[in-house]
Amino acid sequence: MSNEKQSIHDFDINMIYEYFSKTERQGLGNAKETLKALSFIEGLTEKSKIADIGCGTGGQTMTLGQNTQCEIIGIDVWQDFINTFNQNSQNQNLQNRVKGIVGNMENLPFQKEELDLIWSEGSIYNIGFERGLNEWRKFLKMGGYIAITENTWFSEERPDEIQEFWQNAYPEIDTIPNKVAQMQKAGYLPIATYMLPETIWTDYYTKQALNIDSFLNKYKGNKAVEEFISSQRYEAELYYKYKAYYGYMFYIGKRIK
Repeated sequence: MSNEKQSIHDFDINMIYEYFSKTERQGLGNAKETLKALSFIEGLTEKSKIADIGCGTGGQTMTLGQNTQCEIIGIDVWQDFINTFNQNSQNQNLQNRVKGIVGNMENLPFQKEELDLIWSEGSIYNIGFERGLNEWRKFLKMGGYIAITENTWFSEERPDEIQEFWQNAYPEIDTIPNKVAQMQKAGYLPIATYMLPETIWTDYYTKQALNIDSFLNKYKGNKAVEEFISSQRYEAELYYKYKAYYGYMFYIGKRIK
């Protein structure tokens, strides 16, 4: 496999975390899309509890905190992300009910049926869409909601270049009907499924580009860093070339079993 075709999973995790720590969000999305998804969730009160799994530094979590009265727990594996998360929460005077903790999405620190809402923007791929839906369901109250974003094929057929790239980077990428079927099979009633706008990709890649030069200068001569940046540029190049074939979807479901 050539360097330019390496996926993000081929690189040192600490390097990846440092690179993405410079942005407000570590994945695709914005406050407008978070609020749109939140509008489909009914029955949240000040007694409700939300978990944001794979929260990063909390860009979307702060939006949830500003627009609900719920207790919100953000979970991420990297301490530096959580440190920034909690500082952001304090800066926005949300610290009494919006808190970040270090944790692993494969071993969540919740009791059965403790949560009213599970949120996960751009991170469920770390455990896999189907596995996440199934393993996280027990933490939701009956009638509780799950809201997640997932990279998805828009068509049954696509060019070999983009098929091979995403098959290597994320083998669970699939079509919209298959993702919805997985949600139903896992015990959820699909409430909303919709495509996120192209601008979340272009904004994401634009913000990354602002950090590339300083990151390369900091690690000048480091081949691993150079290869990582090359992989990120290649991913962006593929998106602009093949954006008609894939993109991020919001999947919102309600636990019914």
